[in-house]
Amino acid sequence: MFETLLLNFLFLLLPVLIFLIFFEHKPHSYNKIILIFLSAVTMILCITMPIKLSIGIIIDLRYIPFIIVALYGGYKYVFPLYIVLNLYRTYIGGDGTLNSFLFSTLIFMVVPLINRKFVQMNSKNRIISAGTVCFLTFVFYLATLSTVFEVLNSDFWNITFSTLTANVGAILVIMVLIEKIISNMKNREQFIHSERLNVVSELSASVSHEIRNPLTVTSGFLQLLKASKTITQEERRYIELSLLEVLRAEKIVSDYLSFAKPQSENMVYSNFLTETEYAKNLIIPYAIMHQVDVQFHFNNTLYTRYDQNQIQQCLINLYKNGIEAMKDTGGGTLFISISEKEQNIIIKIQDTGIGMTRDQISRLGKPYYSTKEKGTGLGMLMVYSTINKVKGTIEIDSQKGKGTTFVLKIPIQP
Repeated sequence: MFETLLLNFLFLLLPVLIFLIFFEHKPHSYNKIILIFLSAVTMILCITMPIKLSIGIIIDLRYIPFIIVALYGGYKYVFPLYIVLNLYRTYIGGDGTLNSFLFSTLIFMVVPLINRKFVQMNSKNRIISAGTVCFLTFVFYLATLSTVFEVLNSDFWNITFSTLTANVGAILVIMVLIEKIISNMKNREQFIHSERLNVVSELSASVSHEIRNPLTVTSGFLQLLKASKTITQEERRYIELSLLEVLRAEKIVSDYLSFAKPQSENMVYSNFLTETEYAKNLIIPYAIMHQVDVQFHFNNTLYTRYDQNQIQQCLINLYKNGIEAMKDTGGGTLFISISEKEQNIIIKIQDTGIGMTRDQISRLGKPYYSTKEKGTGLGMLMVYSTINKVKGTIEIDSQKGKGTTFVLKIPIQP
């Protein structure tokens, strides 16, 4: 029995190991298909080689991948497993086929209901929740099984102990491995993104500084020429156009300087009230033009150090993106709230616009990637760069057709 239990546990480890070795770097949508396929294979293997108890009862770990996919993926991704599970169990036949169908149907109907709340939990709570769901699921199963026994003798309690121990223990181990893989992937992406931002920051600072010098000289000579009384009106008009272009070039340079390190003269020790209100007041006319209502709520007493200009530009970019996400839907509401939680300042910006896919979210903040038709991606790159400099994090929750929520989590600094 112990050897078969270990073999079943190995079946559960196979999807984790295969994904980690071969598919970790594949696109997100591609990974989902692979994981569903591997989970289906795992269930088939567990059903094929069940654990036989000494009293003649057999148990297996087929519901572990079923419950995990239901929790992480919801109805959409667990449905193929539900079909595979019942088709294969019907093919094998024998006693318990109907019970297996009823029990799997119950899990399929109930467990995915908590999917959205489950994926929003932190890693530790997800592990505990999965173990709890598994425990309650098999308590219900054993409660129905107890009606078969005339007396709840030692055989029943042996089944109870074996079933709960095997399933709850297995799901906890697999969940720890899954969460560790997720954590490693996020840490690696964050590290790569931080390195990319540092490179952009250093490059923009050096290039902008070198470009500003010739621009200043050029602007000075053009102004001297413009003041000359020997040039014609047409020549003066050309000079004026040239000066406008120089000013535009200086603005572009200033935009690139926003990726550079915080400037000491712009550093403040504040609670974000001034910056968030300034950015809000600045974009209200733009919001009115696109039939967007702005709701602002401030409830923060924590203070930290930051570059005021960079934070203002970061907030303006996020507010503006939220408004533009709603302009094609006939307007909507932009919710802005600033609060505090566990020594962190939380800035939440939520719109009711067109939303984004998970693949689009994963590419935000990369140079020259934008979800807008004529966007350059520099706005979101600046947002990520600014929040990275204050040691903060950005969490994004979005659904196509329902809207997007940005949560900026900024730890306080002396």
